[in-house]
Amino acid sequence: MTLPKIIQGGMGVAISDWKLARSVALQGQLGVVSGTGIAIVLTARLQEGDPSGDMRRALAAFPFQEAAQRVLARYFVEGGIPRGQPYRRPPMWTMTPSREIEELTVVANFVEVYLAKEGHSNPIGINLLEKVQMPTMASLYGAMLAGVDYVLMGAGIPLQIAGILDKLAQHEPTQYRLDVLNATSEHYLHFNPRALFPEVSGTLKRPKFLPIISSLVLAQALLKRSSGRIDGFVLELPVAGGHNAPPRGQMQLNDKGEPIYTEKDAVDLKKLAALGLPFWIGGGYGSPEKLVEALAHGAAGIQVGTAFAYCDESGMAAEIKQRIIQKVIEGNIEVLTSPVVSPTGFPFKVVQLEGTLSEQSLYEARRRICDLGYLRHLYEQDGEIGFRCPAEPVDHYVSKGGDIEDTVGRVCLCNALGSTTGYIQHRRDGSHEPAIVTSGDDLVNITQFLPEGATHYSAADVVAKLLSKLPVPNDVPEPSAHLQDV
Repeated sequence: MTLPKIIQGGMGVAISDWKLARSVALQGQLGVVSGTGIAIVLTARLQEGDPSGDMRRALAAFPFQEAAQRVLARYFVEGGIPRGQPYRRPPMWTMTPSREIEELTVVANFVEVYLAKEGHSNPIGINLLEKVQMPTMASLYGAMLAGVDYVLMGAGIPLQIAGILDKLAQHEPTQYRLDVLNATSEHYLHFNPRALFPEVSGTLKRPKFLPIISSLVLAQALLKRSSGRIDGFVLELPVAGGHNAPPRGQMQLNDKGEPIYTEKDAVDLKKLAALGLPFWIGGGYGSPEKLVEALAHGAAGIQVGTAFAYCDESGMAAEIKQRIIQKVIEGNIEVLTSPVVSPTGFPFKVVQLEGTLSEQSLYEARRRICDLGYLRHLYEQDGEIGFRCPAEPVDHYVSKGGDIEDTVGRVCLCNALGSTTGYIQHRRDGSHEPAIVTSGDDLVNITQFLPEGATHYSAADVVAKLLSKLPVPNDVPEPSAHLQDV
C-alpha cells in the first residue's frame, strides 16, 4: 500500500462523512470517515427518509441482512419525519449493551465506510476517539466488514486497539478494558462477532493502525506496550482543531483563558523519524509549503482537517460553513482553545460564531442535557458501575458524586456537534442544543483554497493546492516506502 502524502482529518460528528472521504480518496489521498456518533447519524438519515437512497443501497450490501433489515424497519421513515419532530434515538451504551445498539453500531460504521469506498479502489480510513470507548469494538468490526484500510485513533492512549484489530480480523471474541473512575478492579466490555452474526465465515483484512499522538514519549510508550502491531503515527500539534492534548506540566492559561503550550510540548521530529515507522504531521501544516517542510523532516506527509471541513463535500451544515468562510474572507474570525468546553477534560478548539455555543448568553440560556451519552464518565461506587457526564444537569452530576467545579462551562458535544451538521435533535418542548464549531488555528488561511472570485471550494481544490509545490508532477507516482509488517 503506497503511503498517502495527505491524510484528510477524521472530524466528527459527520463533518468527515462518506462524501468527503470518497472525494479525497478519488484524488489519490487518504480519505477518512469519522466513526464518532455515526449510529445517531445513520438513524437520523433514515428518519429523514433517505431521499438519495444512499443509506438503503449500503444497507442492502451489508453481509448479514437480517440485522440490516432490523435497522431499516426500526428507523426508516418513508418521506421523512416532519421538520422539527424529534428523532427516535437508539439506546445508550451500557456495560451489558443491548443487541440493538451493538448491531446498529456495526451496521452504521459499515454503511459509512462502504459508501466512502464505493466505485474506486483507493484506501479509506476511519477515525475514532479513545475517550469514546464503549462503541469502539463494534465500530471497528463494522468498518472492517466494509474493507476499511486504515484506523486512526487519538484523544487518549489507544494501547488496546492493535490487538483488537487482530482478533476482529478472525471474527474472534474480544474485550476492551474501560477507564473507570475510582475503580477497585479492572472492568471490561466484551464483544463477540459470532454471537452477534452467527453466519460469519472466512477472515477480514486487518487495517493499518495509526495512533494519533502528541509527543515522542507517547509514541515510544505505544510501541512498547501496544497489544499488537502499530503501522505508523499521526503527530497532532496543539494548533489542530477538535480535542488537543493538555500541555505537559501544570496547566497555565493566557489572558484569553487558553492553555499555554511551551517548549516542553515540542516534538523532536528527528527522534520520531528514528523510530522507524512512517508518520504524518497534523495541526498547522495545511499548506503546500508545510507539506514540503514535513517531507524534509522525514514525515510521510501531513494530516489536514480544517481545510477539508469547509470544502463543498464536508458534512458541515451549508449555512454555518458559508458564514464562517465569509468571516475568514473579511478577516473577522477567531478560534479559542477552551480548557472546559469538552466533557472529556481535554482542551477543545471553538470557533467564535454568532448563534452558536461560543456565545456565552446562548450557552447560559440552554437547558443542560445528556441523552446520547458517548462522553459519559464511568465511575465505581459501592461496587457498582455508574455513568455521569459533566455536561448533564448539575444536580444530577453532583448526586452521582461528581465535583460541581467539573460542570462549569461544559457543553454536550454529542448534541452540539450533531447540530453543526444539521442533525438537530429537537426536544418536545421546542428547544434544541445549539451548534458548536471546532477548527484549528489554520482556519484563517483557508482562503488559499478558494478559486479566484469564488466563495467556496472543493476537496479537489484542497488536494491540488497542497500538492502544488512538490518537486515532481502531481500525476507521476513517486517511489515511497510501504508500511511495515512486523
